[in-house]
Parts: sequence; structure tokens; C-alpha cells
Amino acid sequence: MKKKYLAQIIAMDNEGLQMISACSAGAKVKVADIKYLGSNKVFLLSMERNKIEKSQINKKVSSVCRFDFVDKVKSKNIDQKNEKFILELIGIDQMKNGNNYEINLIFKNNAHITLTTETIEVRLEDQNEIK
Repeated sequence: MKKKYLAQIIAMDNEGLQMISACSAGAKVKVADIKYLGSNKVFLLSMERNKIEKSQINKKVSSVCRFDFVDKVKSKNIDQKNEKFILELIGIDQMKNGNNYEINLIFKNNAHITLTTETIEVRLEDQNEIK
């Protein structure tokens, strides 16, 4: 049986973050699939995205985007009690704020999540293909 290669992108700077943003644009995220593990400083986002990498166009894949060293998470215009609600990710950007970075996850309909972190360390890992 041929093992399918599943992508993993690791970002340690703004350039890498922009690559993850491009790969995640248009991804669907269920509110229930957004998790912040405060004691581990890990923020997880499970998403269903379209592969845009070459030769993979039009394939849907479930991926996990993991942000490390996250000190604080703020969300706006997201009803966290509505776990079935699906958000659509537009993109991810970041800005330096003093000694910290603010990573912004921007969704359709003016919803967004801001992560405060001391360093950029983000992984986008494909879990499996969606048939």
C-alpha cells in the first residue's frame, strides 16, 4: 500500500506564516475544533482546507494548525457556545507588539482570533484526505 505524503509546514517567521496563511485561506473551521491548552501554551485549529500545493489542486484535506508559546487568546465576533458553527478562514497575519507578536486569524464576517506569543512557531499538518 502506497503511503500518501501528507504536508507539514513549519513557520518560524513571518515568511513561513504567510505560506501557512496562503495554504489555509478558505479553510472551514468548526467552533468546536478550536482549542487553547493554556497550561501547555498551545493553540490548535482543526480545519478542512483545499490543497493548493502543486498537483494537489481541488483535493480537500483535514489539517491541524498548531501555534506554540501562546500566552493569551482573544476572540471577537465568535459565539463559542455554538460549537457546530463553521467559520471560514480568510488569512493569518502578525504584527510585533513590544516584545511579543500578535498573530491574527481572520475569518469571514468580521470574526477573528488574536494570539499573543513571544515567538512565531506554527505548524500546519495534514491529517488525512477528505473523499
